[in-house]
Amino acid sequence: MARRGGMPMGGQGMMQQVQKLQREMMKIQEELANETVTGTAGGGVVKAVVTGDQRCVSIEIETALVEEGDVEMLQDLVLAAVNNGLELSSELAAERLGPLAGGNLPF
Repeated sequence: MARRGGMPMGGQGMMQQVQKLQREMMKIQEELANETVTGTAGGGVVKAVVTGDQRCVSIEIETALVEEGDVEMLQDLVLAAVNNGLELSSELAAERLGPLAGGNLPF
């Protein structure tokens, strides 16, 4: 069977396009695992580095903040920095995967 325009209909052509899309998505996901974003809180006194695949890989806290001894404030700032990093990571992934995940499938 053929579609209008002479393009083959059905299985094999569609399957090849799906496999190509899967390869492209895997490549982008691998790249995202190697990219990082930095979330901050308290004007940069706490920083959380997060990969594009949503893994927090480091936390930096300015020494002066620890010396103050306000544990509750420190916990809030760490949480805020991590959440900011995760948000930035999600935005990065959406930006990279957007063309593939936006519903613009070739079939």
